[in-house]
Amino acid sequence: MTERLTHIIGGQQVAGPTTFESRNPAYWQEVVGVFPSGTGPDVDAAVETARLAFRSWRLVPAPRRAEILFRAAHLLSERKEEMSRLMTREMGKPLVEARGDVQEGVDMLFYIAGEGRRLFGETTPSELPSKFAMSVRSPIGVCACITPWNFPLAIPSWKIAPALVAGNTVVLKPAEDTPLVAHRFVELLMEAGIPSGVLNIVHGGGDTGAALAKHPGVDLVSFTGSTETGRSIAHACADTGARVSLELGGKNAIIVMEDADLELAVDGAVWGAFGTSGQRCTASSRLIVHKNIYSTFLSLLAERTRTLVLGDGLESSTQVGPVINQSQLQRIHEYTEIGKAEGARVICGGEIAGGEGLQEGWFYTPTIFADVEPQMRVAQEEIFGPVTSVIPVDGYEQAIEVANGIKYGLSSAIYTANVNRAFTAMRDLNTGIVYVNASTIGAEVHLPFGGTKQTGNGHREGGHVLDVFTEWKAIYVDYSGTLQRAQIDNQP
Repeated sequence: MTERLTHIIGGQQVAGPTTFESRNPAYWQEVVGVFPSGTGPDVDAAVETARLAFRSWRLVPAPRRAEILFRAAHLLSERKEEMSRLMTREMGKPLVEARGDVQEGVDMLFYIAGEGRRLFGETTPSELPSKFAMSVRSPIGVCACITPWNFPLAIPSWKIAPALVAGNTVVLKPAEDTPLVAHRFVELLMEAGIPSGVLNIVHGGGDTGAALAKHPGVDLVSFTGSTETGRSIAHACADTGARVSLELGGKNAIIVMEDADLELAVDGAVWGAFGTSGQRCTASSRLIVHKNIYSTFLSLLAERTRTLVLGDGLESSTQVGPVINQSQLQRIHEYTEIGKAEGARVICGGEIAGGEGLQEGWFYTPTIFADVEPQMRVAQEEIFGPVTSVIPVDGYEQAIEVANGIKYGLSSAIYTANVNRAFTAMRDLNTGIVYVNASTIGAEVHLPFGGTKQTGNGHREGGHVLDVFTEWKAIYVDYSGTLQRAQIDNQP
């Protein structure tokens, strides 16, 4: 039976006059849920409710706020399988990957809950006698969290948990392709004890997100998604003065040197390129391979890729699930045609899948482009599908030049047995994340997540996320009993 959901504003269910459907990408005829399309008044109500709730929530001691997140982490851990299966139905990723997505939410809740007793500031000596100086973290206010569909629970947890533990209130706008998982996550947090109005959810598409991003009552916008949408959000926040944190695109590279363990490198390439059907901002969409091992690597990669099993993510045999929707399926195929026209050679895949059990979903065959030139569009533009480009290079210096020669800077990797070369690559790769002898995916929640260049605007989630969701306040306490004027009174 199809579920019919509402917005949640101030703890109340709020319906709307128009709706949209969330469908199973493996069986597009299955409607997972029906949701209201948020309007301007819905966004107004959610923001005003969050502003009102901020008055009291910011005064709750941070360790008490954290206790609620600890309870939520335990609840989510207990319901991991239920939430994972729901995610696979709604988003399509294989169940084993969905479990990882949910586990990341559990990990983030536990990690950020620990920050409730570690919202550390600094004490520092004052330049004047009988004067105390320190800095403390303060909440910002109402946070608009706008999240994508590819990690429908993990990414909301990256934003909601730190916002709440810092004393902010939240309006969440999840992607319209995966609203049910986010909705269940919000319900779970409220069950754990988040007070009414502190966390609200408004469903809808781009118009809803735009209304939230430009709302004058929003103090911070945290967005993960496309570079184009991120730019428009940045412009909106420039007008309102809101802080903005952007985590945008990637075109990530694995460098495979001539001394690499080829079997290990192929494992990493297959997982990085085709895990989550390539629908990760950290996907390994470029494979930069030394010419001395290029043919061997390409042969091994194609052999492995051809054995990958496409299908419904709920089936235990499935290794690659569907892509998210029909428009993305067509976009991926258009890039295949672009690559062919540019002169790249398709050695595997390159087709919309239509075999048994696949006709009712949005499936694309895992695709490898060989003999790719670094400036080809398929090597420069984010495709966000199960497609990777293999680029031959003469040596380390050219490999680094090619890896850095794009507008993004999220994740990169190098496979090599040379420790000196590995450390040199750590220095030379211009990305926010670097892996050695591992794929470009696999970030851990306690390290900073984000990138350089057009991957974002310099902020990080994960390990340094509290720098996004808090303000620094400098405090001076003068107990001298006299007027002391800094700098002026220090003149010789």
